[in-house]
This record gives sequence, structure tokens and C-alpha cells, in this order.
Amino acid sequence: MKDIHRFTSMTRKTTALLTIAAITSLAACKGGSAADADAAATETATIGTENIAVVVSGVLQSGPTVSGDLTPEREAMIRAQVGGSVLQTYADQGQAVRAGQTLARIEAGGLQDVYLSARAGVTAASNSADVANRELERSEKLLAAGAIAERDIEQARRAAISANAALADARARLATAQKQVDNTNVTSPMSGIVSERPISAGDVVQPGAAMFTVVDPSSMRLEGSVPSEQLNQVKVGAPVTFTVNGYPGRTFKGRVTRVNPTADPATRQVRVFISIPNAEGTLVGGLFANGRLAADSRTGLVAPVTAVDSRSNVPAVFRIKGGKVERVPVQLGLRDEGSEKIEIVSGVQAGDTLLLGAAQGITPGTIVKVSVPSDKALPKKPGA
Repeated sequence: MKDIHRFTSMTRKTTALLTIAAITSLAACKGGSAADADAAATETATIGTENIAVVVSGVLQSGPTVSGDLTPEREAMIRAQVGGSVLQTYADQGQAVRAGQTLARIEAGGLQDVYLSARAGVTAASNSADVANRELERSEKLLAAGAIAERDIEQARRAAISANAALADARARLATAQKQVDNTNVTSPMSGIVSERPISAGDVVQPGAAMFTVVDPSSMRLEGSVPSEQLNQVKVGAPVTFTVNGYPGRTFKGRVTRVNPTADPATRQVRVFISIPNAEGTLVGGLFANGRLAADSRTGLVAPVTAVDSRSNVPAVFRIKGGKVERVPVQLGLRDEGSEKIEIVSGVQAGDTLLLGAAQGITPGTIVKVSVPSDKALPKKPGA
């Protein structure tokens, strides 16, 4: 009996020791998991200011883009109407001129002689017509008095008609000669600025040779093309906002004035013509412009397109809240291709800070610290 009692006691002690060991081992395991969780919770990621953006309230626009070279809306190429040597030029490139101002003179040469001859011809023809008309008047008086027969006045009538016709011809010749002489004085057809002057004093020009180009810089024109699928968004009078090479950071505005009624058979694009006011003369012809028709405009919460994670069926953003990263589903609205911004209808508020680019790979729940270079500042939040 004593042996049995001793065996039972030893068994109980062994069982107790095993139970304590198991509890100790379990507690150790639980302590390790808690430590790992605490380590994950205290993990910190550092990002730069280029990896964040602040949600703001702004205006978004959408519409087809147009691009092309700027040209003056009014332009005149002045060509020589007569041939001859250029005696003198009175305007140069970049010079402002007014309508009717003399730009150059061409040697009249034989044209002046032709003019003088035509003027003398008019004088002679006028005298002959005067004599013939007087003779016809006397014959009509004699006919009325019965001094001559009806057939005798026909000769006077034919002579008067011939003399008057010769006078009309002489006057036409004089007018032509006068115009030719006047054409030796080259004038500007409109007020503007001389953009080209390919001739100089001493050059010999032929009729039709280009001498000057005068442009009116107060209004510029942009010719661009839009795909036929977007033609329903193009209307005459629609505003256009665009940028121009050579003017960084500046935007200009114009309006659609005309739309070509036919599409290009090769590209299926339609030409549109945009008028741009340029009263201050800021813009110059030949510069490349890139613009967009404002087919739709809306005010709302705006964020960069790159802030939206569209890898799943439901678009979302990664927001920093309370110093930690969280993934927030959002509802999107209008997209502005020109500024690469997008409207966020719901899910965020103005002032929220969103992650961009590679920073979107940070695991939600991670503490985030923004590193600000000494020469830069964090993006300002609305009302800050």
C-alpha cells in the first residue's frame, strides 16, 4: 500500500510540473507575438514632400486639345505692281506703319512718258470732240430752220460720235497710265507692323515680286485639329485656354471662331480656327501653342491623377491620418487632362494629405514621417 501511495504521489507531482511547463511555454509564445505586433505598430516610414499632395478645392475643365502655330489673323503681302528699280525703302522689319503710308518707291522710267503721252492724247481728243459736238449743234439748228435736209446732218452726227468715243478711249488710257505711275509708290493697305522686307534700294523687281509683309498683331489665330469623335464638344464661341512656347507659366485665352465643315480624309480630324486677342502685342506669330477647349467646367475637390490607385475595381487613395497610412475608397468625377488633376466626389475632405507614386506601396497602418528639405516647405493646407 505504501508503494502504491508513493507512486500516486509521484504521478501527481509529475503532472503538475508538466502543466506548469506548458503554461510557461504558452506564455512565452504569447509574449513573442505581442512583441512582434508592437514592433509592426511602431514601424516608421520616411517620405519626401514630392510623395505627397494636399486635397484642395479647385476648378476642373475637360475638352479636346488643340495645338498648332500662331499666325496673325490679318496679314497682307505687298507685291510689286510694276517692274523697275527700287529707288528707296521707307520701312523695315518690326516697324509700325499706318494704312496708306509709303513703304517704297520704284523708278517710274518710261511709265512717266506713257502718262504724259496719254494726258496729251486726252487734250487732243477733248478738242476734237468739242469741235465735232459744236458742228453737230449747228447742223441741228439749220435742220430745225429747214436750211438743210435730214440726210445732211448724219455726217455731223457720225463725226461727233467718233470724236466722243476717241475722247473716252484717251481718258481710259490716261487712267491706266496714271495707275501705273501711282503703282511706283508702294503703300501699306492696312495699319500694322512690317514682318518681312525681302527687297532693298537698288534691287530690280518684276511685277508680282514680294516686297513687304504687313501684319496686324492685335489679334492672333490658332489653327488646330480635333478628332471627329470629339466634334460634338466643339462649338463656335467656345473658350480655349492654351500655353505658348516662350512664355513659361503663363496661360492665354481665345475663342473658337470657325469650324471646318469637312474632315481630313486621311486623319479624320476637323480643323478649328481660334481667335486670340492680343491688344498688348505680347504674342508673336510662328510660336507653337498648345491649348484645350473648355467643353465642361466644374468646381470641386481636386487632387493629382497620380494620387488615385485604380488597380482594383473600386478606386482608392492612400491618406495620412493621425500620422498613419490608411487606404480610403473614393468616388471620382471630372478629369482634367490639361492639368493632370481629377475631381474626388466623396471619400476625402479638403486638406487631406495623400500619398503619390512609390509611397503608395506603404502598408496601411504604418506610421509615416515626412522629410522636409531645408529649402522647401510642406504643401499648405486650405486655411493654413
